[in-house]
Amino acid sequence: MKKGLLVILSLVLVCMAVVSGCGNKTASTGGSGSGTGGSEAPIKLALSPWPGWFVWYLVKEKGFFEKNGVNVELVWFPVYSDSLAALATGKVDANSQTLSDTLAPASKDIPLKAVLVNDNSHGGDGIVVKPGIHGLQDLKGKKVATELGTVDHLLMLTALNQSGLKEKDVNYVNMSVNDAGPAFIAGNLDAAVLWEPFLSKSIAEGKGKLLFSSKDTPGLIPDLLVFKEEITKNRPEDVKKILNAWFDALDYWKKNPEEALSIMAKAAETPVDEYKAGVDSVKIFTVEDNLKAFQKADDYTSLLYTGQKTGEFLKSLDMLSSIPKMDSVVDGSFIESIAKERKQP
Repeated sequence: MKKGLLVILSLVLVCMAVVSGCGNKTASTGGSGSGTGGSEAPIKLALSPWPGWFVWYLVKEKGFFEKNGVNVELVWFPVYSDSLAALATGKVDANSQTLSDTLAPASKDIPLKAVLVNDNSHGGDGIVVKPGIHGLQDLKGKKVATELGTVDHLLMLTALNQSGLKEKDVNYVNMSVNDAGPAFIAGNLDAAVLWEPFLSKSIAEGKGKLLFSSKDTPGLIPDLLVFKEEITKNRPEDVKKILNAWFDALDYWKKNPEEALSIMAKAAETPVDEYKAGVDSVKIFTVEDNLKAFQKADDYTSLLYTGQKTGEFLKSLDMLSSIPKMDSVVDGSFIESIAKERKQP
């Protein structure tokens, strides 16, 4: 999930909004539908292929939007970067995206608010390599694919940085995850940086092996629900209702694991066992986990710390022109309120 040359991406987003309506060709509500609770216009909530985000379909299927009295339309984006563009240009009201992908638009004064941690990648993003590549140093001169402007591009740069390599040391290929996975399986790449479910499929079908993953960078890739700031200001109660619907679904999942997994696997159009393997590669955040994430700390358990350190890293690589103030992007007030209502410590 998902950000590389962040400055370039921001410019691209603006151009896309002007020229092509920014992602409308790929955005659809097919299979998603909309909640019917609430009397206001539906809040358009975007999501794309990632194990932790299919929980939104569990929310919808079990009627938790209606239960909480909020009108929500799930908007499906097969290509993740299109969902980023849609939020940055106001085509949707909220998006499921990573913290690192929120920094670029925020640095360009696009007002966004991160209000929920859905999950944290714990092996769900990784570098898959063909046989014969045994370490990160072996990537030098090799053809490595990932999508420019995504968090997996950041993961690749982080891995290279740890091994003393730079992006120029590899034959970098800019390719969406939807294309990079099949290209690796076909033998056209030496390595690809992917996320689930593309990662496991490439390992299984491409005779590859996992070289480096988000397990090696704990806390680097938090997956969030990010709203346009105007929604958090003008419809704060609806934002709370959406978050409560999310936690209602997590409670239901805990009590009915087989049914819940079946619903989410169906939405992901994948067998239940494969979906379970993918979702096991992320840590789903409880209310208590969220409370901790929105607090200040000097480690990657804190969104404020993670955002600052990620911003510094990206800026050092000229991938971010400026680092936004994290306390203006990260808003823990909704979680704090919900925690009190749900009687969390």
